[in-house]
Order: sequence, then C-alpha cells, then structure tokens
Amino acid sequence: MWPSDKHFQWNSVDVGPRRDVTGEVSAAVKAAGLHSGLYHSLFEWLNPLFLEDQANNFTTRNFAINTMSELKDLVTRYQPEVIWSDGDWPAGDSYWQAPEDFLAWLANDSPVKDTVVWNDRWGKGDGCKHGSYFTCSDRYNPGSLQNRKWENAMTLDYFSWGYRRNAAAGDYMPLNELLLELVSTIAYGGNLLINVGPALDGTIPVVMESRLLALGAWLAVNGEGVYGTAPWRAQNDTVAATYYVKKGATVYAHFRAWPVGGVLRLSAPAPGAGATAALLAAGGALPVQVAAAGSGVALTLPPYAPNLAGTGSDVAWVVRLVGFT
Repeated sequence: MWPSDKHFQWNSVDVGPRRDVTGEVSAAVKAAGLHSGLYHSLFEWLNPLFLEDQANNFTTRNFAINTMSELKDLVTRYQPEVIWSDGDWPAGDSYWQAPEDFLAWLANDSPVKDTVVWNDRWGKGDGCKHGSYFTCSDRYNPGSLQNRKWENAMTLDYFSWGYRRNAAAGDYMPLNELLLELVSTIAYGGNLLINVGPALDGTIPVVMESRLLALGAWLAVNGEGVYGTAPWRAQNDTVAATYYVKKGATVYAHFRAWPVGGVLRLSAPAPGAGATAALLAAGGALPVQVAAAGSGVALTLPPYAPNLAGTGSDVAWVVRLVGFT
C-alpha cells in the first residue's frame, strides 16, 4: 500500500485522463457474474500521517480518520460485496474506531449494505471476535465445526505471501496437502482463500500455476462434492481419514487413500433402504457396492483406482452417498 497521492510531487505533464483500472476490473468481474471483493490494508508503513500517529503512541488519529474516509469512498465507487481488512495489528479499536465509523456506515447506509460481508481484522485483538466471518489468523483451520462462518486464508508458499525468487521446490504446498486444506475447510464450514504471489510483471510462477491447474482439474471431476455443499452431521471419519459434506439429502465422502482391497469402511454413514453410492470419476460416476457394516457401511469401490488422465485426482477421491443417514 503506497501513501496517498497527495503526499507525492507529480510532474506537470499532460498525459490525458487517468484510467480507473480498478473500476474496469470491478466492472469486468461483475459482468462475468462473479462477486467482487476488496482487500484493504488499514495501515501504510511509510505514510507520514501514520508515522506521526505512531510517534504519538496513537493518541492522535489523523491517519485513522483519513483511512475510514478512504474506505467509504472505495465502497461507494466500486461497491464490493466482500471487504477483506488487514494491517490492523499496530493499534487497537480506540485508534481505528472502525466499528463506530466505517462498519456502522457499511452495514446501515452504504450502497452495498444488503449484500456485503466483512472479516474480523479491524483492530489489534479483534480477530475471532467481530465480523461477518472470522479469519482469526493466517492459515486458520479450527479442526472442528464452528458456529460462525470462517475463512482459511493460506498461501501456496509455506514461507511467504509474495513472490520469492529464491524459493525451492519444497517450499510450495503439494497438491495432496492443498486438497486436504480444501476438503477439511469445507467440512468444518469454512471458506478457503488461496494466495499466490505474482512476479514483478504480474505473471503467476509456473510452480504455483501448476498447483492451481491441478486443483482445477480435480474440481472438474469432483466439484459436485464441493460446490454448493454444507457441513454434514459428522465432519470426518477417523477410521478412513474421510471428510463429509452434504448437498440437500446427498452426502459426499472425501477420502485421501485408496483402501487396501478396494473396500472403504466408514463408521459415520448408515445406509437406509435402497441406499446407493457412486464414485465421482472422469467420464461419469462409477457404481459402488453398498453393504451395512455394524453401525456404518462397507463400500466396495471399482476394481481399480480410476486413471483420470493425469489430473492429480489420484491423491483424493469422492463418493456420492444417496439414502444414507
């Protein structure tokens, strides 16, 4: 985040009207049927107003007042439906006063008051306490179902949120771990935010691009068990390292290891009369044999681990369960 324009001395060269690139991107996103979001860092490292307030031990609020006005202007101009605040940690609520100022306006009087959601980073110590949804800390995954919407904000680079020219191959999250983050996050009712760090010219490093393409290929086969789903009554099954989600009355079991002998034994789902199961696979779902096993079920999978043409789907699979309780 750079200091505001008013802190620079601009050369008096007539270059014509300045393009509102942010507005163009926002309009293009909405035209594509997507929801637009706004990331905003509250503090700016080198802004003279911030440095002055910091030197005064945040007893003055000149920068904070300016920042809240800036946020209102951004929302009015671009009307985002997600506000992702960050950079709140240098000072607490008494300095930022975001709830009393910006958030009260956002929720009651802004042009997006009926559609907008916002996170919980509005003052030092506010994480996991206030907001439409919680981000709590980077790479937050509580490991259990929460009573509030939450987000797992993580990055493919274990050590950075930006681009590192000296990063080694082992510094990037492999696909199997990325899929684990995805399925565990949605099973516990969260949203997964995946960060990639572009290079100086705006390109995505090939190693990150390959992860995203592999994830997309996996979703092309298994997205039925991800998109539009919600947490089920059981979130995971320790017997088979399986995670569950539901869509209506249909349950989806995500499992990460092809079982020995091809029989997947689960303790949580119980088959009802006429229960059926199918393995999501390229070219269409494959039938799975269902047999009650104690209070759970034994699922006899197809006699081979489906070859999904190098999509990376050989590290996680999804079984559709219909008629299970």
